[in-house]
Amino acid sequence: MSMLANISLIAAESVPNDGVGSTSLHPILPPIGELIIGSIASFIVFGLILKLAGPTVKKSMSDRTARIQKDLDDSAAAASAAEVEASKIRAAKGDIDAERSRLYADADTQAEALLADGRVRIDAEMADLETRAAAELVSAAGRGGDELRAEIARYSAGAIDSVVNGTLDDAAQQDLIESFIARVGSSTGAAS
Repeated sequence: MSMLANISLIAAESVPNDGVGSTSLHPILPPIGELIIGSIASFIVFGLILKLAGPTVKKSMSDRTARIQKDLDDSAAAASAAEVEASKIRAAKGDIDAERSRLYADADTQAEALLADGRVRIDAEMADLETRAAAELVSAAGRGGDELRAEIARYSAGAIDSVVNGTLDDAAQQDLIESFIARVGSSTGAAS
């Protein structure tokens, strides 16, 4: 060691000085003392990193490898499932035309049934509407006849009043009223 220290002292005296700090004799390599101390410190740091962080790094790498393997296995399983599904689709492809024609025939049958049912319902509704219309016509004719009779009776009563008032004087009118009362009184007296 002392010999190494003597060599580094001699080497330190022979190093050129540029006024800012000393520079090495070799343009790439540092002075030998610094090289030895730096190397020992690097080995200690790398050893501690390897000892302390090594298991964690190793575990993370093995976990990563397992995860990648699982992804590869899953993709292989998905590819085989896709192949099975593709073979099923290819097998079913021949049945597509038959299924299509069956569905069209079924749809045509349902459409014909709907049309027939609709026609029956429309015919029933039309018969019901015709019956109601005929009943309303009879009712309207009856109401019209009744209204006409009422109007005729009203106009007749008005006309009779004006004719009677215009042609009869008070004495003749009084005689008519008394004869009417006498006839009604004799018919009710005979009936009782």
